[in-house]
Amino acid sequence: MINRELIRLKVVQLSYAYYQNGSNKLDSAEKELFFSMSKAYDLYLYMLELMVDITRMAERAYMTASQRAARLGEEDTPSARFINNQFIAQLRVNHQLNDFVENQKKTWADDEEFVRRLFKRITESDIYQEWMQETKAPTYDEDRELWRRIYKNIIVEDEELDQLLEEKSLYWNDDRFIVDTFVLKSIKRFEKKNGANQELLPEYRDEEDKEFARRLFRASLLGTDHYRMLISHSLLNWDLERVAFMDLIILQTALAEMLTFPQIPLTVTINEYVDIAKYYSTPRSGSYINGMLDAIARRLIEEGKLKKTLPQMENPSEETQQ
Repeated sequence: MINRELIRLKVVQLSYAYYQNGSNKLDSAEKELFFSMSKAYDLYLYMLELMVDITRMAERAYMTASQRAARLGEEDTPSARFINNQFIAQLRVNHQLNDFVENQKKTWADDEEFVRRLFKRITESDIYQEWMQETKAPTYDEDRELWRRIYKNIIVEDEELDQLLEEKSLYWNDDRFIVDTFVLKSIKRFEKKNGANQELLPEYRDEEDKEFARRLFRASLLGTDHYRMLISHSLLNWDLERVAFMDLIILQTALAEMLTFPQIPLTVTINEYVDIAKYYSTPRSGSYINGMLDAIARRLIEEGKLKKTLPQMENPSEETQQ
């Protein structure tokens, strides 16, 4: 689950914190990096568990409504269509998810009021209303698709959830936009035949990605002077100290990747850090980072210091002068 997109973001964030805190302990900073990434994986599992807890809330509402109907002698009994969801039944017994809940003691039990309000939002949605009006028994695929739609259109958009997660962990608010994509991917990957053994996404795809994080972080911090010299030489009538600090960290990390990982194409590196700049720095940072990285890369290639290629630009950026 922790892919290179998330790794790059975490390296930038932890590099920024490293300098802001005035730290010079690289080993401690590296431990913090990996702890931060483990928290992102916790959030992934925690969000899967949220769907189970919403269903538990729905079951309680169903029982209350059923008891009321029986007490009043009403002929129409509540529908169990929502709580009998086959996808949720499978998720509920998933071995990996249950191990996480048992080992980490992370549940939504302390946030019952939030879960109740979120369930209410779901029941008021068109998605839920249309679902409950159907009379034909749903297939497993239809049950799974229901929760994909609920997660994408209701849970992802819930602002109260953002605030709640930020209170629980300093890391989680920044991680959510990536973690949500992996929860949605996991929902689509579920297959009925796999039962409780359905594999969730692994914490790391492989050891190579974990090593990528370690090497990128160390290269970025240990090569600071060299990378900032390269940046300074590309500034036209502009002092290095006037560059936004987050932009400087993004440029530094991108250059570390360019020069440390020869197998990664330049266009991939530049595009990834431009995206980070758009979300985490100033409004103009995306185009600025793009222009700076392109200019530095071309100069290094011309000097024979970088054995990579870049496509010819039709309109070279002037953003390096800002």
